Amino acid sequence: MTTIIDVARLAGVSKTTVSRVINNYPHISPDKKEQVLKAMEQLGFTPNPSARRLRGQLATTIAVVVPKIVNPFFSYLVDAIEQVGYWKGYQTLICQTNEDKEKELSYLNLLKTKQADGIIMASIENDWEDIKPYTEYGPIVLCNEYINRADVPMIRVDQYQGTYIGVKHLIDRGHRKIAYCTGGLFTDFGKDRDRNMGYQKALAEAGIQVNPNWILVDKHTIEDGKQTMQQLLEMKDRPTAVFTGSDEIAGGLMLAAKKAGLSIPRDLAVIGFDDQPIAEVLDPGLTTIRQPIEQMGKKAGEVLLDILNQTGPGAAVYELPVELIIRQST
Repeated sequence: MTTIIDVARLAGVSKTTVSRVINNYPHISPDKKEQVLKAMEQLGFTPNPSARRLRGQLATTIAVVVPKIVNPFFSYLVDAIEQVGYWKGYQTLICQTNEDKEKELSYLNLLKTKQADGIIMASIENDWEDIKPYTEYGPIVLCNEYINRADVPMIRVDQYQGTYIGVKHLIDRGHRKIAYCTGGLFTDFGKDRDRNMGYQKALAEAGIQVNPNWILVDKHTIEDGKQTMQQLLEMKDRPTAVFTGSDEIAGGLMLAAKKAGLSIPRDLAVIGFDDQPIAEVLDPGLTTIRQPIEQMGKKAGEVLLDILNQTGPGAAVYELPVELIIRQST
């Protein structure tokens, strides 16, 4: 394996000079720099980025924390982040927590061990008080997640508005028995709080009371959507429409509804959230709330890299718009 000593011999300079060229030190004569670079090229020598990182001389790795990479939303989000990082010379580590608090903390430890220069968190499992200490070791950017008391950059969409316009759309279609199927809990925290408030606001404006039996929480996947439909079928007083927290849940729900002999939207109207490709593939096409996923990922990557390059504004909130996409499921 070619070493720095081999480069120094071929270039006719000292090992120190080669090291200074590699690390872009000033005050190296153009002639010596050219000699070193030519020798490196001839020998096929590439500096070891891991070693340089340990010496604090190189920042080339960012990490993205997601709950499940198989969820298309997070796949598209990571894709956008990776592309931004690649063109700026950064590698991207994908850290899948599977919604496990200990795994999340182990990934945050990458900042402490200098294996990652910055982290984008697209999901959060732990309390902010447990995450905040890691900001001492490197920048953290929240994307698709936000916490009011967190003093870090946040890239988010207007979850309140997205849910509000979705539920209002169902009301405008004549529905008054509207179920709410969310990936989180019916709580007062983060994006769950905003979505919950949007749901309740739309109902309240129409004079509709919230039916606790129609609040279905902790739903994430196509399989969850199928199980949700089974729950609805077993209800004596069934809703005529369902607002879901993702297109995957909506897709599973629609598949189970059709298998049970229900017609969509005649027997049950369904609306999703995200506008993933599955929304157009489903039959009938899925009405959904479009999130600008690519724009979110791109912005998160740009903000983190700006901080690493000391050109970013630090803590700031970037809110991106949502859009109601009407198809045949409503």
